[in-house]
Amino acid sequence: MLTSIPLEATTADLETLVTGMNLVWALVVTFLIFFMHAGFAMLEAGQVRSKNVANQLTKNMLTWAVGIGVFFLIGMGIANNVGAALVGGDSSPLTMFGAESFDWVMWLFSAVFAMTAATIVSGAVAGRAKLRAYVTYTFLLAAVIYPVAAGLVWYAPGADAPLLASLGFSDFAGGMVVHGVGGVAGLTAAWVIGARLDKFTDDGTSNVIPGHSLTFAVLGTLILCFGWFGFNVGTAATVVSMDNGSVVLGDFAYVGSVAMVTALGMGMGALGASAVSLYTTGKVDTLYAANGMLAGLVGVTGPTDLITPMGALAIGLLAGAQLPIVFSFVEKRLKIDDVCAVFPVHGSAGMLGLVLYPLWSLEGTAIGGGLIAGGILSIEASAFAPQVLGVVVLTLWTVVATAAIFGAFKAVGQVRVTPEHERDGLDVSEHGVDTYPEFGRPELATDGGALRADGGTAVTSEISMVTAIVRPDRLSAVKKALADVGAPSLTVTNVSGRGSQPAKMGQWRGEEYAVDLHQKIKIECAVADIPVDDVVAAIREAANTGEPGDGKIFVIPVDDACQIRTGNTGVEAV
Repeated sequence: MLTSIPLEATTADLETLVTGMNLVWALVVTFLIFFMHAGFAMLEAGQVRSKNVANQLTKNMLTWAVGIGVFFLIGMGIANNVGAALVGGDSSPLTMFGAESFDWVMWLFSAVFAMTAATIVSGAVAGRAKLRAYVTYTFLLAAVIYPVAAGLVWYAPGADAPLLASLGFSDFAGGMVVHGVGGVAGLTAAWVIGARLDKFTDDGTSNVIPGHSLTFAVLGTLILCFGWFGFNVGTAATVVSMDNGSVVLGDFAYVGSVAMVTALGMGMGALGASAVSLYTTGKVDTLYAANGMLAGLVGVTGPTDLITPMGALAIGLLAGAQLPIVFSFVEKRLKIDDVCAVFPVHGSAGMLGLVLYPLWSLEGTAIGGGLIAGGILSIEASAFAPQVLGVVVLTLWTVVATAAIFGAFKAVGQVRVTPEHERDGLDVSEHGVDTYPEFGRPELATDGGALRADGGTAVTSEISMVTAIVRPDRLSAVKKALADVGAPSLTVTNVSGRGSQPAKMGQWRGEEYAVDLHQKIKIECAVADIPVDDVVAAIREAANTGEPGDGKIFVIPVDDACQIRTGNTGVEAV
């Protein structure tokens, strides 16, 4: 018979258990934040043209590859030195917090935040920036720009608080330190580099340049939303701690509030952007809804630990609502080509959340709280000044540093690709690849010559090629009709073109543009042993809807044919 033996945990045992739990939590949320890079890659790839997809994916991978080593060797040390030196603390040349396992994990946790700020910039300069310029900027952002910003707010070894934090500025999870810096840097870089070709007309009117895949953009958005819980909730880094020999909750004492605020901000951001889109265009724009989710998350990221649920609802809604307005202002007034809307998503949304949080601060009732619940004489009114000061200081630092770096590249002609390379696409010019090679254009004419214009003797042939351009939804009916007349062999291709069908109006991030190339299906059928007229009649009857845009049928004589497997030629090959 087994007898249970009571065990009393020693203080050392409890401390080991506490450290282990905190390590596991820190690593899990770090991995979640790293996974956000997959979201950024998909989001940005979806918002650029197909000829620039590989370039965007490469920039996202190199952001991590370059930035992580630089942050280890240089960035963390600068953050510690800036944070400490400005307030009289003990600066440290080391790139880590210490020599223990938990210190290294927390260094990695800091590093994934730095890499998030870096990768935001790539979306603003998509489609025209030289890879070498972007990679060099990533190096300097990870080494200096971000570490200085983070050091002003978060890091100050040997001191009570970093400079801006000592003045009352609060940024829990990086609404300004990470997202604001990334958004401002992206806007500045896009301004210095200039707009994509054909983005603006001679009179300054902006043209809509749709991205190639809403599917990628939405998938990237949802991946980012998933990783964001690591970003915000993970900042509550201490699960449990020791207190007089007892195990008590650490930051997890308020982690439920942080998780709830994050989720509410995400949802309200999508609603805010959708509402403004519906009001201005009469439609709920899919991309605005996706970008709005992210803007809502950014809005609540800075004050996540400071606001009530009502504050999360309000700030999320406002952050989403400002997105279409700010994007339109940047594009139409400032004439800056911010391809992936990084400033309204990350920049202005982050600023808004940090500046307005005192309206709904937790320093009041559990539901209302803040200045709104406490009245104009509420103590929370004093929080506005340091928040505004912090936002201004971080913005000015980022603008000056970014403009200096990209301005230097521009001065020596190394900031953007040539017009020829831009028109061909950065996938080919910068990387020598075609992201979608099966849809590429043939480089050479298959016959090695040009069409005859001399009206010579017509070719007589027993083989004809029937080519039909039809509506995509009529494909099934056409296939059945061809099988019924004894012509089961056919080739089907997705194409686009225009004819008598009127143009439609499409929408990309709230802006309308003419769609005069309509999606069609091209059906090619080689005919040899059945009447061509029967094949034409079958296609016409099956594809006819009676509306403009039903398509056309072409019959072309074929000189010869050869079956690859048998070598048969002529009619026997068909």
